[in-house]
Amino acid sequence: MKKEKDYIGDIAEIRSMMERSSKFLSLSGWAGVMAGVYALAAAYLSYAVLSFNPGEITPPIDTPTNGFPIPPQLLSLAIGTLLLAVGTAVFLSQRKSSERGEKLWNATSRRMVANMAIPLVTGGLLILALFANGMVGLAAPFSLIFYGLALYGAGSFTYGAIKLLGAMEITLGLIGTYFIGYGLLCWAIGFGVLHIVYGIYIHYRYEK
Repeated sequence: MKKEKDYIGDIAEIRSMMERSSKFLSLSGWAGVMAGVYALAAAYLSYAVLSFNPGEITPPIDTPTNGFPIPPQLLSLAIGTLLLAVGTAVFLSQRKSSERGEKLWNATSRRMVANMAIPLVTGGLLILALFANGMVGLAAPFSLIFYGLALYGAGSFTYGAIKLLGAMEITLGLIGTYFIGYGLLCWAIGFGVLHIVYGIYIHYRYEK
């Protein structure tokens, strides 16, 4: 009986070692929570302070744009939110990987980042093209769609739950594309609420 328990323990340890070598498990749940908080704050500032909530794909003809259809303040807010979210994720993931005695930047994390980069870069360039052509109403839903595609691809290299998160982001993006007036709301739910829920789940499921 004791030998059987030892065998089961050995198999579990081997499985854990194989999973660590093939999966990037240093993603921090708190990073997801903080990214969600940043996104909700950015959505509030965009709507309440900068009055950004496009109800159609292109702004009305008489809307002043100063040659570019996105206010510099909004662009600065978007870049600042992105840098905060990425910086927090890197910091917390680095701390978690150090606690696990692993390297943050390893073969698995490199493959994950490479797979995420294609839809993220493509989506970013497309969104810039939308802005340049005045189609600001599609920016928020398109960001959800391409981010969701990146997450779904990353699910093969980290926690499987990230695939579900990616699918939900894509769904919200498609809804926002059809209902342009709710694009910012969908963005807030996708980047804000879903990130917080996902982060809490990862923390209590894998980090407690």
